Amino acid sequence: MSQARRLLFYLLLNAFVSALVTGTILFFYDRAQRADCAPTNVPSLPAALAPSPVSGDIKVDIVSILGAGITDSEVVVLENKGDNPIILTGWYLEDGQGNIYTFPQLTLYKGGTVMVHTASGADTPTDLYWGRAAPAWQPGEQVGLYDAQGNLRSQHSIP
Repeated sequence: MSQARRLLFYLLLNAFVSALVTGTILFFYDRAQRADCAPTNVPSLPAALAPSPVSGDIKVDIVSILGAGITDSEVVVLENKGDNPIILTGWYLEDGQGNIYTFPQLTLYKGGTVMVHTASGADTPTDLYWGRAAPAWQPGEQVGLYDAQGNLRSQHSIP
């Protein structure tokens, strides 16, 4: 009986240590990957030089803002609900606190969506990363999407 207890103790200890080591490795690996994927600063074009959006009906909506107040979870979801592709280069998101995210060179096609993450990461055609260390959006705020000329195109209230 004593030998069975000792064996059970060592099995439980082994499981605990394995879980602890795995969790620690994943924690530091994730931190290292985010640091390696930090976006480089892409110079934006002045509004006068930025390409103008296609003519016609422009309908870009801020569909939702998820994870407000938590840097690693904050995501702004935009969708092109119009009939034409829209060049978002020079467009920007802004709240009442002076937080501004300016879009890099990007075309949002009909029915397409793009997610703007507050945290650091590597930009893809559907996911853009701001690279902030602190949250940008807070519950109760109004966030606006402005074109390169400063015209309000969409607005969203964070619940």
